[in-house]
Amino acid sequence: MSVAANVIQLENTVNSFVAEPRKHLIGGRWVEAASGKTFPVYNPATEEVIAYVAEGNAEDIDRAVKAARRAFESGPWPDLTPAERGKMIWRLGDLIYEHLEELAQLESLDNGKPIVIARAADVPLSADTFQYFAGWTTKMEGNTIPLSVPYAPGATFHAYTLREPVGVVGQIIPWNFPLLMAAWKLAPAMATGCTMVLKPAEETPLSALLLGELIQEAGFPDGVVNIVTGFGEETGAPLAAHPGVDKIAFTGSTEVGKLIVKAAANDLKKVSLELGGKSPNIVLSDVDVESAIVGTAGAIFFNHGQCCCAGSRLYVQEDIFDQVVEGVANEARNIQLGPGLDPNTQMGPMVSEIQFNRVCGYLDAGAAEGAKAIVGGHKSGGKGYFVEPTVFVDTKPDMKVIQEEIFGPVVAAIPFKEVNDELIAEANGTDYGLAAGVWTRDIGMAHSIAAKLKAGTVWINTYNIFDPALPFGGYKQSGWGREMGHDALDLYTQKKAVCAML
Repeated sequence: MSVAANVIQLENTVNSFVAEPRKHLIGGRWVEAASGKTFPVYNPATEEVIAYVAEGNAEDIDRAVKAARRAFESGPWPDLTPAERGKMIWRLGDLIYEHLEELAQLESLDNGKPIVIARAADVPLSADTFQYFAGWTTKMEGNTIPLSVPYAPGATFHAYTLREPVGVVGQIIPWNFPLLMAAWKLAPAMATGCTMVLKPAEETPLSALLLGELIQEAGFPDGVVNIVTGFGEETGAPLAAHPGVDKIAFTGSTEVGKLIVKAAANDLKKVSLELGGKSPNIVLSDVDVESAIVGTAGAIFFNHGQCCCAGSRLYVQEDIFDQVVEGVANEARNIQLGPGLDPNTQMGPMVSEIQFNRVCGYLDAGAAEGAKAIVGGHKSGGKGYFVEPTVFVDTKPDMKVIQEEIFGPVVAAIPFKEVNDELIAEANGTDYGLAAGVWTRDIGMAHSIAAKLKAGTVWINTYNIFDPALPFGGYKQSGWGREMGHDALDLYTQKKAVCAML
């Protein structure tokens, strides 16, 4: 693992940002928690405290929801034209680009991800997401509908539909892509005219709080976006259950997603969920082997494996199995671990001690159940929550490392003889259905396999390609609904039918 000697110098603005306790954004004002409490935020590379943020509770959530309700029902926000709203969202995207380095440094410091990735992917994709949805504000249309009413002969009707914002939205985001997940939630809700209460992950709240400052700078009216930091039980649960919230959007684990559904059931608020995955990545023997090695390694090791769609089950046709697996293992051996703020780092730490222990527990479980780690299989170094990139072989379908989401840099490689129903059944044989990959020169075969996989996204000869225009979501227990693309507008709108007799 690389040492911290090459860690970049933080921007003065970043040092200033983390030097003072960060507050909630409620009703356009930065306010302390109702309890007056704060909690520490840690650098996962050093285990040191880097900042303190307000520790929210149900009272803070209630204040934020009421502020969002006021902003939705009255004031300037509901009276803005679609074009005015779009320009405001576009301006926010511009501001993210202007503050790219600060946001990238906060993301790397807080989450542990490599600074080069935060600069190249997380921050630009966040800006692009806002600017993509800025274009949708003027394009949300209803329809006119011709009616044939048998019990009203001779009557003439004018019938049409309106697409309207769903209202006040509670949004709970995860820690693996803190800024980008905030953008995925906020941008379509802004575009449709909703108001929001955003609850960032307690492990990684800093970039969302800086984003709150940029939202104010972009000119959004008070109360349109409210940000409350805190822990799941004290802030997330009250938000999901709050009667003043019209819709909950959640990204995170399937286990917590089920709790969200239960909390929302009392008043039947709308719910969208982007949850866990255990994605199969299928490599056929006719593939360009070197490209497949690099691509399948990236599918699992990108973002330290802390990616809901990570290609964590690698199915390789028998005649190239050894070559591909050894190639992926070599990729793993050559990954440079280190602090995210070291420009030479290719993989940072797990985000927290809890996640570190979870991943290490799966490494132990894999070994105990008979899987063999041909590379990795252990924690790495002393300080910091580092885990070695790991490739397991000799697995069986019922092993934990095959069936359960690890959310770390751990892949299980599995040989297969031919593409048949048995392979497809095994690829589909988990509770999840978020993503999948297919690697082959036979494009007809690739599309045939893609059609049979129960997954919301199937990548062919590539992996981890995201774009604001491309819908993303899961089958089975990987979630409800689709984020991104025009499909995301459905999550934050509802249709009204209007019928008039002429």
